[in-house]
Amino acid sequence: MINFQSPSSFKFNCGFAYALLFLLTFASADCFCDLAKLETSDVTSQKVLRYKIGSIASILIAGALGVSLPLVSKRIPILRPESDIFFMVKAFAAGVILATGFIHILPDAMDTLSSPCLADYPWHKFPFSGFVAMVSAIGTLMVDSFATGYYKRQHFANSKQVSADEETGDEHNSLTSELIRHRIISQVLELGIVVHSVIIGISLGATGSIDAIKPLLVALSFHQFFEGMGLGGCISQARFKSRSTAIMATFFSLTTPIGIAIGMGISSVYKEDSPTSLIVEGLFNSASAGILIYMALVDLLAADFMNPKLQSNVKLQIGANVSLLLGAGSMSVLAKWA
Repeated sequence: MINFQSPSSFKFNCGFAYALLFLLTFASADCFCDLAKLETSDVTSQKVLRYKIGSIASILIAGALGVSLPLVSKRIPILRPESDIFFMVKAFAAGVILATGFIHILPDAMDTLSSPCLADYPWHKFPFSGFVAMVSAIGTLMVDSFATGYYKRQHFANSKQVSADEETGDEHNSLTSELIRHRIISQVLELGIVVHSVIIGISLGATGSIDAIKPLLVALSFHQFFEGMGLGGCISQARFKSRSTAIMATFFSLTTPIGIAIGMGISSVYKEDSPTSLIVEGLFNSASAGILIYMALVDLLAADFMNPKLQSNVKLQIGANVSLLLGAGSMSVLAKWA
């Protein structure tokens, strides 16, 4: 199970990301169809390279800023997790994550797995994107439930020891059930975000069209900023130790830039319309969409919108709903460019 108190709790996330990078790096099989491509003959490779390097810096800064704001805000009373403002900030971020799953990732997965480059059987005979998204959402529910149940049972079984440890200030045995759940939520959410971040990073790094890079650069910078806010809010509520918090924030911030760098490195052999790359990208995007949609609806929105504190305050309830719509709307608008 996940160990929430040390950096080793993130080994699974790192291993999963490395496995994804390995698959995408070798997704360069011959293409069996000739799709129309953007003309790049009038653009020098040096100019394209400068834009890609600029995109690494821009997306790194945007992601780091987004994930850091909720963490730094813990020191500001009005923005602490228990404040009314934090409810609205979290609702906005949840709307961003929900729109990411529904508007950005799932449609891309559907397009990818229905590509004419793929064999008619089985890819055009069954809606694999929706199926994989559903299975990943159910899998996330199971992991969420089993992990929470395990730590709750462990917590209550050691209740006497907890009482004794609380007197001596032992943080590990004084974890509440709610705090345990926040920690599980933050790590599962980061896993879903990381999968998508790697894929979009490689896609940007591998493209040779400056006309495609320009809108992606802007859109993905906002994309990472808003996603970072959502993840940062969850990490803030989880109250990890400083070292673990820094690792999670850094891991999120670096994922897309590293994906871009890998995309640049394999751009000469990577074929985005090869069957292998389409299948890998489509399946992982579908799984990522299922995870993010589940997390946004169940762990973020349902938990907060059913909270007695929010339901007993009409102004706060209206504010949270408006923030949710603004977050989902803002992220949906970005789908015009990326």
